Amino acid sequence: MAASTPSPRDTGFPAEGRCSYYVEKKKRFCRMVVAAGKRFCGEHAGAAEEENTRKRILCPLDPKHTVYEDQLAKHLKKCNSREKPKPDFFIQDINAGLKDETEIPEQLVPISSLSEEQLENLIKKLRKASEGLNSTLKDDIRSHPALLDALNDPRNGDSAIKHLKQQASILGNIEKLKLLGPRRCFVEFGAGKGKLSHWVDIALKDAEKVHFILVEKVTTRFKVDGKHRKENSVFERLQIDIQHLCLSKIPVLREGKLPVVGIGKHLCGVATDLALRCLIETYAASYEERNEEPLAKRIKNDKTETKVNTLAKEGNERNVPEKWSPVAGIVIALCCHHRCDWRHYVGKEYFRALGLGAVEFHYFQRMSSWATCGMRKTLLEAADITTERQDRQNDSSEEHDDGGCRVADDGADGLPGHTFQHPQWRLKTVGTAKPPQPDNHDSCSN
Repeated sequence: MAASTPSPRDTGFPAEGRCSYYVEKKKRFCRMVVAAGKRFCGEHAGAAEEENTRKRILCPLDPKHTVYEDQLAKHLKKCNSREKPKPDFFIQDINAGLKDETEIPEQLVPISSLSEEQLENLIKKLRKASEGLNSTLKDDIRSHPALLDALNDPRNGDSAIKHLKQQASILGNIEKLKLLGPRRCFVEFGAGKGKLSHWVDIALKDAEKVHFILVEKVTTRFKVDGKHRKENSVFERLQIDIQHLCLSKIPVLREGKLPVVGIGKHLCGVATDLALRCLIETYAASYEERNEEPLAKRIKNDKTETKVNTLAKEGNERNVPEKWSPVAGIVIALCCHHRCDWRHYVGKEYFRALGLGAVEFHYFQRMSSWATCGMRKTLLEAADITTERQDRQNDSSEEHDDGGCRVADDGADGLPGHTFQHPQWRLKTVGTAKPPQPDNHDSCSN
């Protein structure tokens, strides 16, 4: 029986044709292929005695790799990190919104540094602004048969199942809104690997003339859009920030005149605002300028409808406006409500109408974490325990000092079930109840 070839680990030498540099951190030799007659790869060439006369420096475009100093000029022309020519659909800050320097102070004090009085005033403003609003949201968790097999596949772990359920719910809501059909363009914002578009394509089966545009500003590994080779659906990936994306400059939308369906999964706060601006303010508005019916003005009145029907009966089809919308619908799963920016925010007019501005917006977006920080449940439980114990006592029971912490009631001075944290305020037990856990305590600090 032939003896097996010893591995580099056994011999203490690098594999044939591989770099001789020993990576101490990984406890092994570098596995990069070397040039003919060389002992080291390009990255570790400085370790070779015969290469000591040539100096390697960090690449000025990307310090993650090095280059020979005497070949820097040549390298800069072909470096993958070099600035590439901007495509036609790149227009600087087209979806950014107007920048008003006078509205935003240069230095905003962190919410943890506000006094108790300042914090209470902010809470009063928030409560006043939210009066009359129906803030009760109804969950509409759906599914779709396209993901049934994947959801029941035992090879998928908990993390994969979680994402599959989210994708199935988004897909189910797209179908509920009657946006899942042929002859349209799905634009996935913050596409990542492109999984959401992947399942939309599977759900559409053999629908005709379907185009997918996947927008992602960074390079992504393990993309799934490259695996689709169907004749009726085309996948196109754009590496660009939504802030600079002009959809009307993309050839398939400019020439094909396909209605757009904007979709997104885990699109953080500021990206959602940018996507809405991209679809409504920029893309739909471009058709309004060309005397085509925009999305925001598709409300029909009786006179227009009667006139259109009369013209159609007379056969004068050239004067009948085409019933087509540049944006058919938008289905986005929101994420990271605290990652908003006043400049990009689409609700500025509403804020100003309530007498609020950039400063209040800055603090409100940080206060939004109070709804999910875990303190509400813990403190309400503590209050229940205290009430229960007090009921067992007689009327002469000892009063407890509430110190610097309380369970907020529904009065004008607080938000229901929230505790306001300040660095100088120590969280104390409510009555004799068990205090909140440290991780919940920390998560409410701002």
